[in-house]
Formats: sequence, C-alpha cells, structure tokens
Amino acid sequence: MAAQIVVAGALISGATLLVAQRQRPPDLAGLWELPGGKVVPGELEADALVRELNEELGVDVVVGERLGADVPIGESMILRAYLVTHTGGALHPHDHRALRWVSAAELESLAWVPADRAWLPELAKRLGG
Repeated sequence: MAAQIVVAGALISGATLLVAQRQRPPDLAGLWELPGGKVVPGELEADALVRELNEELGVDVVVGERLGADVPIGESMILRAYLVTHTGGALHPHDHRALRWVSAAELESLAWVPADRAWLPELAKRLGG
C-alpha cells in the first residue's frame, strides 16, 4: 500500500512565516504547525495544498518549490512541505485555535508538532535568520 502523503504550506511574508496552532487531535492540540492536510487519491500535491489552505485558512495560494526533505510519520504517512504565495482571501483560523506570524528568531521557541521541526533550519534560512 502506498504511503498517505500529507502536504504543508510555508507561507512567508517579508521576514515572517505563518504558523497555525492545532485544535486536535488531543495529543497535538496547542502545538504549532505549517498548515495543510492529506492528499486524496488522484489529487496532485499542489492541488491538495491549495484546497486545504482554502478550507483551513480561507486563502488562495500558488504553490511553489518543495521545502526540505520528506518527513516520515509512523509507517504509513509522508509529510511534504512547499513554499506558498498568498494570492487572495483573508486569513482566518477555520480549523485551528490560532494563527500567528513568526520571525526566524522565534522559530525555535515555538512548541511545534514534532514532524514539522525537521524544516526549521530551512525555514530559518528562508526567513533570513
């Protein structure tokens, strides 16, 4: 069986990155992440990320280059991050407790979901940190 691909979007504005605070499941609630979600069968990763960010944040994005390497989660999931550019819509945390813009200096101090920590060095570079 193929691994479930989960896509995440790194939305950078100037020298800040948008991060989202999880509402669920209980073991991840309160932790911060790059927003995104699961790719459904037959869907392109970029299309899934556009759909997920629209559903979760109410924004339209254009998906750019991959960020960092694949991050395996357990035995059946692979997490992939992409840089995204905001093209329309107003940010709203439809599926999260909160949204926040953070600088490179703040990245390490956030309580991240464990899988997303793999991208912190790359994110810091992108933010000029």
